[in-house]
Amino acid sequence: MTSNIRATLAVIATLSVAPAAAQPAGTVEGHLAAAKEAAGFDFTGTLVRLCVAPQTAPGRDVAPPPAPPRAQWYTEPGKVFDNLYFVGSRIHSAWALTTTEGVILIDTLYDYNSEEAIVGGMKKLGLDPANVKYVIISHGHRDHVGGAKLMQDRFKSRIVISAPDWDGLEKMQNAYPQGKPTRDIVASDGQKIALGDASVTLIHTPGHTPGTLSMIFEVKDGSKPLTVAYSGGTAFNFVNTVPNFDTYIGSQRKMAAAAANAKATVLMSNHSEFDNAVTKIRTIAARQQGEPHPFEIGAEAVARYFRVTEGCAQVARLKLIQAGRN
Repeated sequence: MTSNIRATLAVIATLSVAPAAAQPAGTVEGHLAAAKEAAGFDFTGTLVRLCVAPQTAPGRDVAPPPAPPRAQWYTEPGKVFDNLYFVGSRIHSAWALTTTEGVILIDTLYDYNSEEAIVGGMKKLGLDPANVKYVIISHGHRDHVGGAKLMQDRFKSRIVISAPDWDGLEKMQNAYPQGKPTRDIVASDGQKIALGDASVTLIHTPGHTPGTLSMIFEVKDGSKPLTVAYSGGTAFNFVNTVPNFDTYIGSQRKMAAAAANAKATVLMSNHSEFDNAVTKIRTIAARQQGEPHPFEIGAEAVARYFRVTEGCAQVARLKLIQAGRN
């Protein structure tokens, strides 16, 4: 067992609450127990990030710090499904969905690592970054927008961002010293970004940012099609108010319903701490014929993920109410 896993389990053990069935409904303890029960051993990172050590304030429009050493963020790219490739970093994810007419790229990391991780990663996997026709940005934070200008300027990729997050991005004066992408496609709720034999359905799930986009799309595991529920924004790094948590909770319920309607059995995110992407990718090479895909967790587990995010948000919301900070 690695030190990171031991540390995570130790933190979870501090959540010493009785099972959800033993807790009063609608209380901090009840929501916390329900979130812990829903997380199980599948979503420990999500539970820790949201219920144990949640972020409580938005980022500021300031100049970015120096780039960290490569060893802190670099990880090998990898083929995850027949038509989906990981070109992200250890913490932040970017995904290349291949189609018969080009590539749809989902999220673009930071500006300091998108060149090597995305452009270099695609080439390493035998993909041509010039074939990226669309770039979908889940939300307007630096760790997902960073490479969008590169893709737009060098490869003429179309950039898809929601209206609220385009607006927020354009107001930034200091956070993007290397420049920002020029406003392009404005995403709408339910819109399909279609290319060749694939399409990505965009679902507006505000909360993490005002315009956060989650997604539903299909991947291929041999002859078996699988549906992915992609959670576009998770942490509570927004102004913590009851109305803002109400918005976040509504979005988690909305995405849970969309995932259920689509019969999604794969959960993905743009941070490996939420979907264990980097760890799962490393296990693919050892997969034996007939074994389930590491990312195929089943519809029940996908549903539990959104119970974790909602439950932790309910905890934070009730704590605000109890502190008189409505």
